Amino acid sequence: MKKILVLPGDGIGPEIVAEAVKVLDRLKAEGLAVELEQGLVGGSAYDVKGHPLPEDTLIQARAADAILLGAVGGPQYESLDRPLRPEQGLLGLRAELKLFSNLRPAILYPQLADASTLKPEVVSGLDIMIVRELTGGIYFGQPRGVRTLENGEQEGFNTLVYRESEIERIAHSAFAIARKRSKRLCSVDKANVLEVTELWRQVMLRVAKDYPDVELSHLYVDNAAMQLVRAPK
Repeated sequence: MKKILVLPGDGIGPEIVAEAVKVLDRLKAEGLAVELEQGLVGGSAYDVKGHPLPEDTLIQARAADAILLGAVGGPQYESLDRPLRPEQGLLGLRAELKLFSNLRPAILYPQLADASTLKPEVVSGLDIMIVRELTGGIYFGQPRGVRTLENGEQEGFNTLVYRESEIERIAHSAFAIARKRSKRLCSVDKANVLEVTELWRQVMLRVAKDYPDVELSHLYVDNAAMQLVRAPK
């Protein structure tokens, strides 16, 4: 029997997760062999355990086959020290479980075409998959923080860093998905400005040789944002 760890979290999380659990309960009644286990993460975990990702939640997560997570965060937690803020629970799960590949499908069903702010003829039939790297980059790079300079001025700093191996694994994930879909993959970077994404592009080109049936293209991130609105298909 498979085990699903249910982490409602904060804000709207408990409300939406409760509805998802109703669906799972119905499927269980129809014969789906899953076991649901409840846990705490984010602000709700901090309120009870004093930490956004308690050790017992990590133990539950490692033992689960899947995690159903709602949302984390809320204005009442913004004054906490950063290591204790709810978002650290989510980031901690990503890092501890090596959840590096985030799949974000964007599908527009015909019935909702008129509800879009884009013209129906532009957005109808939209079906794209955005593959986002989750455990490297600026969210996890070190050093980071806020420091006081000699003149008394404060300075905030973060580090954007990627290793070849981190880029390679997300590249393989994206190429494998593209191979099952339209056989087209667009890599988004800022290689004209950032050395990190210059390496990103080099690795993408190298990995592309393993997928000769997939067409690889590149866009700078600012242009990609425009094209997603101008010509999303």
